Amino acid sequence: MFSPKTKFRTAAVVATAAAALTGLGAGAASAADWPPLHEGAYLYSGTGGTGAVTEVDLGDYGTCHTLSRSARSIQVANGSASVVVYSGAGCTGSAWASGSLAQSDLPAPALSYRVVPA
Repeated sequence: MFSPKTKFRTAAVVATAAAALTGLGAGAASAADWPPLHEGAYLYSGTGGTGAVTEVDLGDYGTCHTLSRSARSIQVANGSASVVVYSGAGCTGSAWASGSLAQSDLPAPALSYRVVPA
């Protein structure tokens, strides 16, 4: 037979485990909100891969591209190229590099980008 202390500890463990699993479930749901990962690179006008999409030409190394609207998130799936985004037009301002496999909100809105070797 279980004592009241044992029942309380068991209930506490169950409650803690449930809270942890709920937190993990919320994280998984958030990751699922992104569009499916496809080969290539994409800039999104909204966070979390939402809004208008700009497809990046990963074969156009080094050319600076100014965006018609700012990008707030990025998705890259490529083994040989990555994308550097800039806070200013004409590849000026703060820079942030994606790497060749990325799915991220940008630290600041990006107004331009260039493709570089990974």
